[in-house]
Amino acid sequence: MVKPSAETNRYKAIIERIFYSHWKKGAREFEFLRSEIEDAALKLKLALPKNFGDTVYSIRYRTPLPSSVVRTQPKGLEWIIEGAGKGKYRFKLVPANRIRPREDMAWIAIPDATPEVIRLYKLDDEQALLAIVRYNRLVDIFLGLTTFSLQNHLRTTVRDVGQIEIDELYVGLDSEGRHYVIPVQAKGGKDQIGVVQTTQDIRYCLQKFPELRCRPIAAQFLSEGVVALFELKLQNDEVRVSEERHYKLVPASEIEGNTSDSSRAPR
Repeated sequence: MVKPSAETNRYKAIIERIFYSHWKKGAREFEFLRSEIEDAALKLKLALPKNFGDTVYSIRYRTPLPSSVVRTQPKGLEWIIEGAGKGKYRFKLVPANRIRPREDMAWIAIPDATPEVIRLYKLDDEQALLAIVRYNRLVDIFLGLTTFSLQNHLRTTVRDVGQIEIDELYVGLDSEGRHYVIPVQAKGGKDQIGVVQTTQDIRYCLQKFPELRCRPIAAQFLSEGVVALFELKLQNDEVRVSEERHYKLVPASEIEGNTSDSSRAPR
């Protein structure tokens, strides 16, 4: 078992302090202020986080909630932390849901078009994954659209949510000229696909591009160079998968003829 880092333990202690300063038995949601992160750290005599926002981000995507907080969850529900406006967050109970790649899903062979220089200088899993998806046009292949990357690591604000960051935002069109907006969240390592980022991405698209159809996607690294893509939908506060495909990037020399039959994929 990997021992939690000192940073992880500090974040958990701060979030636990904030949670119990508001929570009452039977509560299903409550808000707290960003400034409470500093207050909690001072009361616990912990070093102040350099980036207050990373405390919440870590608990949202990388680190489980403190066990004492998890024990307050009713059966079938779990706590999430979502934005609630400028400088505010909200603990909220939602149906427990984890999006995980299907283990029985066959992968599709794709000739690897990633420039070698990109592989040489990639900085982290998320950036590498976004580059691989972009250079191999996996969004186009997955959705059957012609798409274009509009911006990556887009930091913006959403009404009643506050500041958010979209990993990469695409626009696309289909064969009949209909336009789409496609927010992509990249997940590598221990990060989880969850309701918070999907909800934020959809709200931004509805606010900024109300005339376009929003088709949110998540991309995740699997073993042996396979990339899983999911098209997501939000139903009753739950993230649902409407489509899932796995793509394996291989040298063109390993692909022979028509690979539509999986039995003729790379050796």
